[in-house]
Amino acid sequence: MSIRVRKLIRHLEETRLENGRTVQPVHRVAFAGVVIENPYPSEYVQDLVTLADEIGEEIGNLVGPACVELLGEEVEAFGKAALVGIDGEVEHGSALIHNLRFGNVFRGAAGGTELLPAAEKVGLPGSPIDIPLKHKLDAKTRSHHQTVTLQVADVPRPREILVVCAASNAGRPLARLAAFGAELKSN
Repeated sequence: MSIRVRKLIRHLEETRLENGRTVQPVHRVAFAGVVIENPYPSEYVQDLVTLADEIGEEIGNLVGPACVELLGEEVEAFGKAALVGIDGEVEHGSALIHNLRFGNVFRGAAGGTELLPAAEKVGLPGSPIDIPLKHKLDAKTRSHHQTVTLQVADVPRPREILVVCAASNAGRPLARLAAFGAELKSN
């Protein structure tokens, strides 16, 4: 089976000031998404994995490398999400993004070793999707725990799914929390 693509999304944000202070380096977040026709029937089916295995790598190839390329520098944090139109199930999006054939493409392009944090939900066109990011090599790196939001006015239509990868070049702008466990050692 091949996916039916309606739209490719590429979005880049740069934060240069935060709370009146210069952000150095400039905090960049890249989003690469694909809006596909929901490949699952509208009636309940038990097996979602077989189809996800068939198309996971194809979806990953559309968004994973494109996200890294759009960022334009080394990825430090990454995440993924699926936004399912209202005629689908959250499980349809979950099947697509919680699939190693999809995730390994992005992880490889980003040079990561950690599991990709994820979000998935059902929404109306124009619904925002919040995407959690974590450090690509050590998910416990507190400075890189961040959530970014993507919103596209006409996405998803009722029988569509938006699959998106997000990557940043750094941790949160002006991050200054101690590393996990450091506050316990100093007491």
